Amino acid sequence: MPVTTRTTDRAEIAGLFARLANLLDEHRPEDAAAVYHRDVVVHSPGGELHGLDEVIAHLGRIQVEREHTFHMHGDVLVHVDGDRAEATANQVVYFHRDGEPPYRTSGLRTTGTAVRTPAGWRFDDMRIKLAWTQEK
Repeated sequence: MPVTTRTTDRAEIAGLFARLANLLDEHRPEDAAAVYHRDVVVHSPGGELHGLDEVIAHLGRIQVEREHTFHMHGDVLVHVDGDRAEATANQVVYFHRDGEPPYRTSGLRTTGTAVRTPAGWRFDDMRIKLAWTQEK
């Protein structure tokens, strides 16, 4: 595979983390198909979700009125192997209310497998592990 293709693939997969952060922070669960494959499995501290419909329903349920989040990803690593890739990122999430500073901050380790689809790269397996939480 040419270096430019691998570089483009890695950039697109890293972009999945940014798109995920945006849809979470903007409360757009209906856009989860831009990040997740229809058969995705998400493992998180809150349990396991199977399929895009469960993910969308879960994201809609967890929205708390007047509560906002600000997700930041860093240390993104991507290893592409043909039409599959392994990706990891560290994530810091700030929880805040309208016009107020954060009242909680969490650190997470996110790992996933992405697959190439006709619509682009999508996560088909995501593991989210809570590393720490700080209440203010």
